[in-house]
Amino acid sequence: MCESTAYILKDGKEELLLESVDVLENMDGHVKLVSMFGEEEIVEARVKTLSLVDHKIILEPL
Repeated sequence: MCESTAYILKDGKEELLLESVDVLENMDGHVKLVSMFGEEEIVEARVKTLSLVDHKIILEPL
């Protein structure tokens, strides 16, 4: 599987946001995440790191 798990930084710690992320889209100060199951999250954040090998997305709130 090639899906990733998305986390958002809160107080310097990674908090789980969405698992099995299939689509990540930047939207004017927001990031839209869609899982392979159709779950959708839109957060006011930016991508801090993206590790394809570890299947991990770290978002940083704006």
